Amino acid sequence: MSETAPLPAPRRILMLGATGTIGQATARALLARGHEVVCLLRPRGTRRQARLPDGAVLRYGDVTDPQSLARDGFCGERFDALVSCLASRTGAPRDAWAIDHAAHSHALAAARAAGVTQVVLLSAICVQRPLLAFQQAKLAFEEELMRSGLDWSIVRPTAFFKSLSGQVKRVQEGRPFLVFGDGTLTACKPISDDDLGRYMALCLEDPALRNRILPIGGPGPALTPRAQAEMLFRLMGRPPKIRQVPVALLDAIIAVLSLGGLLLPSLRDKAELARIGRYYATESMLVLDPATGRYDAEATPSFGTETLEDFYRQLLAGEATVDLGEHAVFRERAVTAEGSPGNR
Repeated sequence: MSETAPLPAPRRILMLGATGTIGQATARALLARGHEVVCLLRPRGTRRQARLPDGAVLRYGDVTDPQSLARDGFCGERFDALVSCLASRTGAPRDAWAIDHAAHSHALAAARAAGVTQVVLLSAICVQRPLLAFQQAKLAFEEELMRSGLDWSIVRPTAFFKSLSGQVKRVQEGRPFLVFGDGTLTACKPISDDDLGRYMALCLEDPALRNRILPIGGPGPALTPRAQAEMLFRLMGRPPKIRQVPVALLDAIIAVLSLGGLLLPSLRDKAELARIGRYYATESMLVLDPATGRYDAEATPSFGTETLEDFYRQLLAGEATVDLGEHAVFRERAVTAEGSPGNR
């Protein structure tokens, strides 16, 4: 379905995770297509409600509480679809299983009771090689959704622009761009918030996108961290200043934190965050070929028109900002390892 296709018949949608930047973009896209969008927000998140688009209906409740989901979100009313951009904020095991799995499971049950027939879920491409708790939690819900009997679309984006922009400020301050290894260990096809939001909306409307796992990246070739660094310095008119960091440094940090976690529980989550950083330092955010075990840029679909170079240019001109939102803790550590896709 083309983005310029005739507007579909309006549908009534309950949306989770609407206050994140991807959630906001998805809500905008759904409203632009004429749908009715009801957003369930946490009461303590009201400070971010002003960023939600006009026309969205705001309700407040606890996504981790099945009774609140039904009472405060669905309110005994009928809905056509559930759209979720919800994700754990830290990626730590307890948070991941509570949000990426349990909250979604509760929402699915409440959605079925409200007459929902279709679910569009924002997941992450990194679940292809699930070595981390949040990836395993996401996969557990994906499997539940696929068995639900409802129509579903599972969207697995590659890297987000904001996740690849964590070093712009340090480079502007004259410091080097950090890469792991030689900067070519990984690659991704980053996608903008607005392009991804439009793709999520199309999943609701296009029958060809239903009952499918949908990896998706932005336009243009796959980019390595070194290519990102060179692009940034070129836009600034400066010669590249890149510092290589050995992956072994992350291994050492993980070992120390893991050992400390045997005595201090507070260090266990820090060890998991370090593992997340290492994962993104060594794994590409592209489609994984199960036959070869290699990531394949050519097999990674592209969508949209906005490029990372466009975004870097806007950042440097002060026309855009990087908002990590409520997932800043998770992202700041992942960004250090050249960017998290997660849909956080």
